[in-house]
Amino acid sequence: YPRGGKALRGPFSRFAAGDAVAWFDEHGLELVEEPDGRMFPRANRSTAVIQCLQRAAAAAGVELRTSEALQDAERSAEGGFKLTLRSGRVLRAERLLLATGSHPSGRRLAQRLGHGLVPPVPSLFTLAFKPNPLVALAGVVMDPVQLELELEGERFRQQGPALITHWGLSGPATLRLTAFAARALQQNGYRAQLQVDWSGGRSQPQLEQLFADCRQDQARRQLSNARPWPQLSRRLWQHLLDQQGVEPDRRWADLGKRQQQGLIESLRRSRYAVAGRGPFGEEFVTAGGVPLGEVNLATMESRQVPGLYLAGELLDVDGVTGGFNFQHCWSSGWLAGQAVAAAAL
Repeated sequence: YPRGGKALRGPFSRFAAGDAVAWFDEHGLELVEEPDGRMFPRANRSTAVIQCLQRAAAAAGVELRTSEALQDAERSAEGGFKLTLRSGRVLRAERLLLATGSHPSGRRLAQRLGHGLVPPVPSLFTLAFKPNPLVALAGVVMDPVQLELELEGERFRQQGPALITHWGLSGPATLRLTAFAARALQQNGYRAQLQVDWSGGRSQPQLEQLFADCRQDQARRQLSNARPWPQLSRRLWQHLLDQQGVEPDRRWADLGKRQQQGLIESLRRSRYAVAGRGPFGEEFVTAGGVPLGEVNLATMESRQVPGLYLAGELLDVDGVTGGFNFQHCWSSGWLAGQAVAAAAL
């Protein structure tokens, strides 16, 4: 969790990932865990989660009013809240839970009711290169890749799968990188230098040994037909050969020392100028929201406004991709629901 990790220890001790997995399992939705800890529905569809929650709400007798946007919320003199819908209809509520995600309406309502706001910025997004020297490699996936983002006076590092796209770089490693660097990138106008280690963290001596093995074992084969290791993308290897001006039909036995060092340097430290985010609207979450200090994290009740509860991405919490943002939503929503029920009873 780039923001809010320490504060979440309390809520997660009351409703953790295992509790969420068990809850969904009891309600007919199986979740599966990836080797790196990310978690997804077995059906691999977000609609499966939505449908599960809708069925649970219907079974519990929850009244859902769709297409009725909340225009305004204000405290009533007699207690509780006066809720004005966009249609002009007015509702009264003893307690109010705002769980509006990153939608601006939730932040506006929270501010109007008396809360502060940490300015929102995009988090978990892809990186754009302009021009993109990797455009011909769109669709190539390398795993693992080491990424190092250099901004003014700051460095951010991540490792994992990376996907080359038509506009730049995506994939889990890129998304984690931009999550932790979200505010620094925004302050720098999304301009930075990105260093990519395509070798997966192999050292200079290790790569030199791989090249030596190829010169011995693949001596008569062309460079384009014999990569230093099998998992290296053929298209990426061809690109690096072109970049270093090495003829693809050159035999391994004829590879010069200077050319070898150039290829090893490209494998370990390719550099790209980041010129912005990926296509607009592809950001996964938003960093920022209601400060955590203004919320009782044991119940998710506002410290500023009695009877008001806040949960999910409306708060200044955001995690990396793979279910971590959802877990914060499940935990904070569960705690708020328990607290509201206890107060009502």
